[in-house]
Amino acid sequence: MKLLVAVKRVIDYNVKVRVKADRSDVDLANVKMALNPFCEIAVEEAVRLKEQGVASEVVVVSIGGKACQEQLRTALALGADRAIQVEAPDSPDALSVARILAKIAETEQPGLILLGKQAIDSDNNQTGQMLAALLNRPQATFASEVKVEGEHLLVTREVDGGLQTLKLTLPAVVTTDLRLNEPRYASLPNIMKAKKKPLEVKTAEDLGVTVGSKIRLLGVEPPAERSAGIKVGSVAELVEKLRNEAKVIA
Repeated sequence: MKLLVAVKRVIDYNVKVRVKADRSDVDLANVKMALNPFCEIAVEEAVRLKEQGVASEVVVVSIGGKACQEQLRTALALGADRAIQVEAPDSPDALSVARILAKIAETEQPGLILLGKQAIDSDNNQTGQMLAALLNRPQATFASEVKVEGEHLLVTREVDGGLQTLKLTLPAVVTTDLRLNEPRYASLPNIMKAKKKPLEVKTAEDLGVTVGSKIRLLGVEPPAERSAGIKVGSVAELVEKLRNEAKVIA
């Protein structure tokens, strides 16, 4: 079985995000970029399935400019076999991304498509669901455990009430949650090997997809600064401040 994994280039989650002075967008100048953490989990799961003998090949795909090849090489160093970069304008909406991935899936014919449940920059949590709808394939979102049993897939997913287990018929689409696995670190030998693994470049036009966005960014505001705490001398003073200043008790 072939596995297809979609990955995205985002700001490294360890970096403190800065907003441009004109509040028009996030400042990306000289900012470290990385593989989206949820996408990294999806890559790890695909590699584990291959190591178990369930899959024969892991293909990773990313959409964007040439810079996203860095993240594709990271995925290759983690164990993926080959990569596909689809050149497209920056910040395509989720539907455009899903349409591109659907075209890739039609060509590659993967038995399972894995995506992170969301990207940490846009937090949309839409692409996997849209992709499943476009391909008319069963889907399971927020996966915390994945097991392949013959022609079926058992997926444990996290829901508000606890855990839910779904049985899907392959081929299927799965989006990964944090507790699915802990991604490995890429070793230096694997990083060197990744440089020689195949990386194919396509364009959205090659796939017959018009990339656009129906979302218009009006402005970006940094989160409000937290005010410093204060010390109180007694329980009575604490209650007085909670009642009269914070107004959290009557």
